[in-house]
Order: sequence, then structure tokens, then C-alpha cells
Amino acid sequence: MKFSYTPKNVCSRNIDIEVDNNGIVLSVAFLGGCNGNLKGISSLCVGMHIDDVINKLENIRCGFKNTSCPAQLADALKAYKSKKEG
Repeated sequence: MKFSYTPKNVCSRNIDIEVDNNGIVLSVAFLGGCNGNLKGISSLCVGMHIDDVINKLENIRCGFKNTSCPAQLADALKAYKSKKEG
């Protein structure tokens, strides 16, 4: 299933995610933000279960912000799970 998320309080403007029926991340693409870093994070998440991605990324902070692009990816996956469980 494909899912788009608008992150909050970070440089990236959109996150597109694709997850299979077993909860495995198939792809992640950020629009905006630190291009190389976000491509690296996206690549590392492919093949991982969404719960593992959430656990690893949800508390990461960027500078003095209370969030980060990785934390926003975790929030996006939480929103995906919530929508799916609906």
C-alpha cells in the first residue's frame, strides 16, 4: 500500500512510503530536506518491518527541534498503522 505524509516542523515537505501486506517497508522517498541523508535513511528502512523503523527513529531530534525528518518518518508510519487498523 502506498501512503503519503506531510511532515511537521522539519525541512522536508512530503514523505511517500510503500509498505507490503506484512508491514515491510518497500520504499521511502522524501521531498525536500537534506537530500543525501534522507536518501540514506530511506535506503536503510527498505526491507524493515514498520514497527522496527518506528522504534529506531521516533525519538531522534534535529538540533534544537523537538523532531527530525527521521522522527517524522516514524510518525508517518504510525499514521499508516492507525489508518490501516482503522
